[in-house]
Amino acid sequence: MKNPLKTIRETKPLIHHITNWVTIYDCANITRVFGALPVMAHAPEECADMTGISSALVLNIGTLTSEIIDSMLISAAAANEKKIPVVLDAVGVGATKFRDEMAAKILGSVHIDIIKGNYSEIAKLAGENAETKGVEATSISADPEKVAKEFAKSSSSVVVMTGKEDIISDGSRTFIVKNGNELMGSIVGTGCMAASIIGSFASVNPDYCDAAKDALCYFGVAGELAAENSKGPGSFKVNLYDEVFDMSDEKVKDMMKVEER
Repeated sequence: MKNPLKTIRETKPLIHHITNWVTIYDCANITRVFGALPVMAHAPEECADMTGISSALVLNIGTLTSEIIDSMLISAAAANEKKIPVVLDAVGVGATKFRDEMAAKILGSVHIDIIKGNYSEIAKLAGENAETKGVEATSISADPEKVAKEFAKSSSSVVVMTGKEDIISDGSRTFIVKNGNELMGSIVGTGCMAASIIGSFASVNPDYCDAAKDALCYFGVAGELAAENSKGPGSFKVNLYDEVFDMSDEKVKDMMKVEER
């Protein structure tokens, strides 16, 4: 897509989140600073109605409960019916049996358009040997690009693996995004924010593989620019929001580090 950020800011899509209580504030903020409109409606009594007026749905199982999973399924079914993109951030898959079972339940009950996680979370969902230390990635023995590509084929979804290099695949195309800065891993919430940004970009671009690639490039560029004027994690977080606010499609195009394989 030629100018995704301009399109988001002109159309102001509503992005419905059922997300992580730890990072919900950050997800709302980053969505708003990119130009979309965040809404967080978790109650089963209203979540389908909220999805019905939204342009994308972002699900994050970081602080899951059985009740929240029920709301996710209700909202995802509504999103499938409306044919708007559904993003699942599989936070912490591989850490507990309950988390693994609930992620499998979501994937088995509704269609997820974009499945996001770190290397070990995606590897676990794909049936590879992998463990997650809390919500942090551990090493995996399988080739991550192959895992992303094969899992995308088997799930009929776009698969996003985040890490030092981000891998995005729809089963036929695979992008490697090399934008970003190590300070992005020094604060809680950047992974969850990435899912919100992916949802925002997918809401205006029906090519979800391209949308996810762009989202991670733009976020990574913002991280690089923010790091230039940051003394540590605290100032970095403030600067990250400011760099996104000051961002343009033209600025990002000159800084994108992405390969297609």
